[in-house]
Amino acid sequence: MHYSLGIDAGGTYTDAALVGDSDGKIVDSNKALTTYPDPLEGIKNVIDGLNPEYLENVKLVSVSTTLSTNTILEGTGFPVALILIGDHPVEKELPAEHVLFAAGGHNHNGEEVAALDLEAIEKFALRVKDKVSAFAISSYFSTRNPEHEIKARDLILELTGLPAVCGHELSQELGAYERAVTAFLNAQLIPITRQFVKSIISDITKRGINARLLMLKCDGSVVGIKDALKKPIETIFSGPAASLVGASYLSGLKTCAVVDVGGTSTDISSICMGVPDLSDEGAVVGGWKTRVRAIRMETTATGGDSHIWTVNRELFLGPRRVIPLAVAAVKYPDFLNNLKRTPMHAREDLGENIQPTKFFVRSGYPTGELSRAEAEVLEVIGEEPVSVTEINALIRKDVYPQTLDSLTRKRLVQAIGFTPTDALHVLGEYTAWNAEASRIGAERLARLMRMTPGEFCTAVKKRVARNMALHLLSYILAGVPYTSIAKILDGNYPAKFKLDIPVVLLGGPVRAYREELTKIIDAEILVPEHAEVGNAVGALVGKGIKRVEILIRPASLMSPDKYFLVFAPGSRLKFDTYPEALDTATTLGKKLVADYMRGCGLSENQVEISIDKRTISPDGWNHPPMETNLLIMGIGIRGLHV
Repeated sequence: MHYSLGIDAGGTYTDAALVGDSDGKIVDSNKALTTYPDPLEGIKNVIDGLNPEYLENVKLVSVSTTLSTNTILEGTGFPVALILIGDHPVEKELPAEHVLFAAGGHNHNGEEVAALDLEAIEKFALRVKDKVSAFAISSYFSTRNPEHEIKARDLILELTGLPAVCGHELSQELGAYERAVTAFLNAQLIPITRQFVKSIISDITKRGINARLLMLKCDGSVVGIKDALKKPIETIFSGPAASLVGASYLSGLKTCAVVDVGGTSTDISSICMGVPDLSDEGAVVGGWKTRVRAIRMETTATGGDSHIWTVNRELFLGPRRVIPLAVAAVKYPDFLNNLKRTPMHAREDLGENIQPTKFFVRSGYPTGELSRAEAEVLEVIGEEPVSVTEINALIRKDVYPQTLDSLTRKRLVQAIGFTPTDALHVLGEYTAWNAEASRIGAERLARLMRMTPGEFCTAVKKRVARNMALHLLSYILAGVPYTSIAKILDGNYPAKFKLDIPVVLLGGPVRAYREELTKIIDAEILVPEHAEVGNAVGALVGKGIKRVEILIRPASLMSPDKYFLVFAPGSRLKFDTYPEALDTATTLGKKLVADYMRGCGLSENQVEISIDKRTISPDGWNHPPMETNLLIMGIGIRGLHV
């Protein structure tokens, strides 16, 4: 029998699942810690725990990850320079520190409105090339003519050798600002995605596994690995998409809501009659609206590894992810002793980075440009965790919390702290790691809160469950103000929310929250078998789906029967007649779909292609349509693991 291997790399754990191709049954699974900065060791560890006899017969490897999503949520992405060509109406802030506004751009018909200022682009590229890891380029109306974006990209590649992403490659929709943000985020994720894919390929190659390699996209479909490397932005929610299709597969439910509790975040989504609920607006991540088609999802930066800290007897949860104390005590041999001897801080000094349970360790990421204060602190942080007290002693002055924050954002240090995972260890509901470290941390924070350790950990568990319920209800009750839902949840009312849709929970220790959730919401809440590796299963059961959108318009409304423009992904074509334009557009769309599916390992007879044609014309219009929109969609007619 042949098998398929699903791998999901999350912020905390890397999961793997082996599925039999003939019957779709899960024959083996495993979990291992995700490793930083190189995920290769974590991938190696998770595959090492699988039955080698099954691995010999693996013919398909499909992967998903939340690493890129977490990067945006936590603000720890690689620096990117943004080049905006043409008259971009920027009404909101831009995510990039290095931005150039250059002359150029086109109009709605793809005709050049100003010459491209290549000289300005050259000067800018040479000035910032040592400060960034990639470039993002967005030209005005590039969806109608990408010529200026392509010229700018080629020049940047020649001058710097760094990756350069064009907006037209990612979206054919209008919306210059959102397309610029999408290009920026895509460029920011290229180094992370490349490293992840490189690690996967390296490990399966060393094992002699000769398999097709696919990656799940954020709409629940799969993509060939080459396409994923070019457009990592399309995988930003591949982890949550995997949880959605995985939850449906494991529970046997075609319609359900899914709550996926990961290390860094909790994601809520839903599936109806086997079809994921997609967002009409495009994915929104970290507050940035993109033009990426994705599942509709509610995300909270609360997960099993969210940092729990306290100031003025107030409990804070996240948003940053830290290594749990329980995990650190296993990973670093002397950490437990260090935790025991670290003194309590004065209450007035407490903050997110100044806690009696907060430690820092070098991540292993290469050092870039640093301020003097950052370099000074980084020099005394080594491969063993150190407390703020130790850092202060080594640099002979008090460290600024902002310096620690900056080093964390730059991924140069990793923080260790108390988490919901530690709270569950203290309560005895999850004991995979060192419970003694968790107890010591709970005692210290409980003292600051004037609680017993048990009361403190129960409060943490209730807070996490309340957050899960709040975001689930916010997702289900689309359009109802978030504050209104919170007010009802937190109020002392003789009423309870009731859901008519089953809720499936996924995640490692997620069973610990099921009972707490049922106290808040009246719903059928399920935890299926293999819930702890649901994302890895989901990476395998996504379908091959490809959508191509093509627009046809008259070249001039003054002569609507003469000359027609076709705007397709990456090209602008001109034809004498409408039938010729329509025929070419249809043929081109089918070819783009077929080429894409071939990259996913699907032959022509395994793909079902549909064409949706919509035309727009005013009343009394006696000419070919003023606008024709073609949506050519290809769907793999079988599960990819079968």
